[in-house]
Amino acid sequence: MTTTKRKAIVPKGMEFVRDDIGYAPAVLVGNTLYISGQIGRNAERQLVKDRRQQFIQCFDNMKAVLEEAGMTFSHVVEVTSYHTDMRDLPLYMEIRDLYFGDCLPAWTAIGAASLCGIPGYFLEVKAIAVKT
Repeated sequence: MTTTKRKAIVPKGMEFVRDDIGYAPAVLVGNTLYISGQIGRNAERQLVKDRRQQFIQCFDNMKAVLEEAGMTFSHVVEVTSYHTDMRDLPLYMEIRDLYFGDCLPAWTAIGAASLCGIPGYFLEVKAIAVKT
């Protein structure tokens, strides 16, 4: 039986996710990258409080994961976003488009009562990317 090789993707500054919280920011299996939910926490592990800047931080974190795996946003084929306020969808789409441009992935948006078990998180975004 052949097993598929898996590689944890841990960008610089996200080691605490693996070491302290116990999961990989992403896992690469073959040419497919499974990106864990990215939140608006900066490299100092601090929540970015401004809503717009928090959304930008989510995508900056995803960019770091993609780059560590040798990919870009053009490789992302599916995104799932979790929102504590669905009225934020226009802001989400505005920020998303800054990163994806015309290369839009499939997308599902889900409303959530809370994220990370801590007040103040507005968005979490997970994704799947494929390098062909």
